[in-house]
Amino acid sequence: MSSMAERPYESVPSHRVAFIGLGVMGYPMAGHLARAGHSVTVYNRTPAKAEAWVAEFGGAHRATPREAAQGADIVFACVGNDDDLRSVTLGADGAFAGMAPKTVFVDHTTASADVARELHGAGKALGISFVDAPVSGGQAGAQNGALTVMCGGDAAAFATAKPVAMAFSRAFTHMGDSGAGQLTKMVNQICIAGLVQGLSEAIAFGQKAGLDMNQVLDVIGKGAAQSWQLDNRGKTMVAGKFDFGFAVDWMRKDLGLVLDEAKRNGARLPVTALVDQFYADLQAMGGNRLDTSSLIKRLK
Repeated sequence: MSSMAERPYESVPSHRVAFIGLGVMGYPMAGHLARAGHSVTVYNRTPAKAEAWVAEFGGAHRATPREAAQGADIVFACVGNDDDLRSVTLGADGAFAGMAPKTVFVDHTTASADVARELHGAGKALGISFVDAPVSGGQAGAQNGALTVMCGGDAAAFATAKPVAMAFSRAFTHMGDSGAGQLTKMVNQICIAGLVQGLSEAIAFGQKAGLDMNQVLDVIGKGAAQSWQLDNRGKTMVAGKFDFGFAVDWMRKDLGLVLDEAKRNGARLPVTALVDQFYADLQAMGGNRLDTSSLIKRLK
């Protein structure tokens, strides 16, 4: 059984939906759609995961993204990267081949703004709307149905998707044209990178100074240093616990997207580039699957 939290669902008319990609995020997100009363068909590259999902939540699973998407009003996806996204949308077995005109594809992958615009154009040629909709909130947010979703694409398609997507979201916001959701997620990751490094240095400094860092965090968390990272990761960093879902490997992928986009738009990101290299150090130390707050391990 999954560790999904029970949550109240708004009364939304039942839709036929598909969900492609049942990883640590997609599995509970699709589960919330099923619990909210929607008819859900799933696809996963590893069929055993799709079979386990159906055993837990009902619905159906199919052998290809195209088959999963057939008959769906909205197709959701959450896969690994740009190439994974292309593989589940394009081609004879891709979701687009199974979707009817005037249906909506909502992509929750953290990917490049370029691939969002590319697939928006490919969908438009088929009469399909494509919304780039990366999420923030991590594995816990997916399990609790409390993700923050930032969306790019056509306003009408966004409006169609929002009531259904609120099954797993606490906020689902239209940020602008195609690609704007991915660009907003990049801003999010820039903020997190700097915050986690600052928190790591602060805790390491305080420990060297002989302070009770749990007490210190309680005090400074009531002032201007307060942040989500301090509230949720400060004491676990002090305790040396780094198993909270969003892995170093995933953060490096995301920061690679950020730095590539910065080269194109001319933004200067000296701190982000440095923290990206610190995460590379963690990978070299074998910390690939530790969560992002493990930055502090470099300072020990």
